[in-house]
Amino acid sequence: MKQLFINIKELLQIRENNITKLSGAEMKELPTIKNAWLLIENDTIANYGEMSSLPKLEVDTTIDAKGKIILPGWCDSHTHIVYAGNREQEFADRINGLSYEEIANRGGGILNSAKTLQETSEEEVYRQSAKRLEEVIKLGTAAVEIKSGYGLTEEGELKMLRVIKKLQENYDLPIKATFLGAHAIPREYKESPDAYMDLVIEKILPKVAKENLAEYIDIFCEKGYFSVDDTHKLLSAAKKFSLKPKIHVNQFHAIGGIQAGIEHEALSVDHLEVMRPEDIESLKGTDTMPVALPSCSLFLSIPYTPARKMLDAGLPLALASDFNPGSTPSGNMNLVVSLACIKMKMTPEEAINAATINGAYAMDLSKTHGSITRGKKANFILTKEIPSYTFLPYAFGTNAIESVFINGKIVG
Repeated sequence: MKQLFINIKELLQIRENNITKLSGAEMKELPTIKNAWLLIENDTIANYGEMSSLPKLEVDTTIDAKGKIILPGWCDSHTHIVYAGNREQEFADRINGLSYEEIANRGGGILNSAKTLQETSEEEVYRQSAKRLEEVIKLGTAAVEIKSGYGLTEEGELKMLRVIKKLQENYDLPIKATFLGAHAIPREYKESPDAYMDLVIEKILPKVAKENLAEYIDIFCEKGYFSVDDTHKLLSAAKKFSLKPKIHVNQFHAIGGIQAGIEHEALSVDHLEVMRPEDIESLKGTDTMPVALPSCSLFLSIPYTPARKMLDAGLPLALASDFNPGSTPSGNMNLVVSLACIKMKMTPEEAINAATINGAYAMDLSKTHGSITRGKKANFILTKEIPSYTFLPYAFGTNAIESVFINGKIVG
């Protein structure tokens, strides 16, 4: 099937195939074609150009996109979409003065979600998670990573990963699976955290690998959760099973997690709300993608990732939603892009680059997604009639999306 979009007000993120990620000053540039056409053949971007150069084409469908913008779908490289229930009571507790860490110390937080997940059937967890996935697709997400981490038992973690696998089978967009058994210390291991790490490494990890349930390994390297030594131990074990690291670091404290991630050739280091000069320096010249999660900062009222310092130092940066029940109950990447501009002082060009091509890099999808490139998958957003692409982050409460296309098919 051939689809032709004509009179596109602006076609964003035009890239050649050899561009896999953008760093520093490169992120200020967003290549576009104004008054453009775009040809889709089946599930692939076939060609594009200015309307003045449109050749005579035989197509099945022609869509007039006058006044509208087309850009790649959002690539959300950090989510926890698979969970059960919610944590709305903790939301009220925080309003009444308790911090995220205080709630966690009282048995809430991740442990609360783990208890709910363990008590919920796999079928019900899938139903709730599929509903959330469909919601974010309609908001423009066209590739997504999903973590486990709310099981915290062998059966709970495998249940979550089986749900992710079922989502992969039933939905057409790329879904990457991450094993995050080291998300928190379960109550029963509070006095013997090393025993829980042994369980994750010796019992759960081999089963995850044997059943091919994950591509990545993750750990919450943070005070009160898992240490740098734990991180080295887990990532070394995971390497034997060819699981690549994508790890939580520097959310509340800088304890050396970034350096540990780099040592183990992590694909990404995520959160980064607390960044020391030495952390920024460590990331220079590496293949590791820093990932910021601004809607988490909004919800928890914690600092935002210092994007300007990082970009001005020449680093790349990706944006992701961190969609989860405790610290970011939203997978709206449009809001993420807006917050990056409003709170992190990123330009619209930088924010769009961070949420598309760099987000794709943080999921090993650079060759197939994240830009309008001949031969890449036709996963893109068609906006409503809007003045310019700056309107997307500017109008943070407005849904400017008319349709979302996954593999060339309209889904929302």
